[in-house]
Amino acid sequence: MGKDDKTHINVVVIGYVLNRLNLTIAGHVDSGKSTTTGHLIYQCGGIDKRTIEKFEKEAAELGKGSFKYAWVLDKLKAERERGITIDIALWKFETPKYQVTVIDAPGHRDFIKNMITGTSQADCAILIIAAGTGEFEAGISKDGQTREHALLAYTLGVKQLIVAINKMDTTQWSEARFQEIIKETSSFIKKVGYNPKTVAFVPISGFHGDNMLSPSTNAPWYKGWEKETKAGKSSGKTLLEAIDSIEPPSVLLTSPSVFPSRMSTRSVVLAQYPSAVSRLVSSSPVWSLPSLLPTSPLKSSPLRCTTSSSPRVSPVTTLVST
Repeated sequence: MGKDDKTHINVVVIGYVLNRLNLTIAGHVDSGKSTTTGHLIYQCGGIDKRTIEKFEKEAAELGKGSFKYAWVLDKLKAERERGITIDIALWKFETPKYQVTVIDAPGHRDFIKNMITGTSQADCAILIIAAGTGEFEAGISKDGQTREHALLAYTLGVKQLIVAINKMDTTQWSEARFQEIIKETSSFIKKVGYNPKTVAFVPISGFHGDNMLSPSTNAPWYKGWEKETKAGKSSGKTLLEAIDSIEPPSVLLTSPSVFPSRMSTRSVVLAQYPSAVSRLVSSSPVWSLPSLLPTSPLKSSPLRCTTSSSPRVSPVTTLVST
């Protein structure tokens, strides 16, 4: 094979891909969805400190200094001036288990179509509920978006839910308020179709970043969340742990997936079970993937096959052109 030929190889991989999770953020207007999401992205390393400082300065000039994290996702001029999310916004960040694409959806009822668009792409939803006096009640009222967003998420096929009870700092991290909200929320999400026993209820402060990555020191009464699904029981304390407790979406490829995307004159198919896929691409050679052990080479191959211990990959195989 000539030196230039290797750039013309079309590799078809049959099997599992990276553990990716599409996560939508839902909830009533002004519940702190964008602020919580932006701060979570920042804490997870999805955006640098300098950019946040830039947003803080620009927001302060408009008299909206507290919107610095929301501006990570609220890019439109109208969104920043009005202090609300209008269109969906996407951002990527990583957890110990997943590569997450977060979908920040608008909470205002005027933009419900955009919320539906974002939620229809999700594997899981985080329902943000403001714990402040009057805020929670407004969200679950007849005209509130908390109840409507939960119903829409379930109707659109998002069966896994996390409830993040936000702005706990405004209640002085009141255990009584937290338990009251859990009771009321469990009642209405059950009517929607969710089983409250499968839902993690997590107290947080999105603006302060409290109990998102690290356990809060402001709630000594909080012992953590627990849930039970078909996969078994799981527990934790933080929002990050709740995200990683979500069951992976089914991503088994039933047809060839091209990697890289460049078209070429030659094809090589890599699969754990060549006999099962040879009929899909009978005109191409089919090579078997080696066992999933570190530094397992694919002999006589124009590719280098390496492995990763990252739990975000299933199975943990990365293919690199040589």
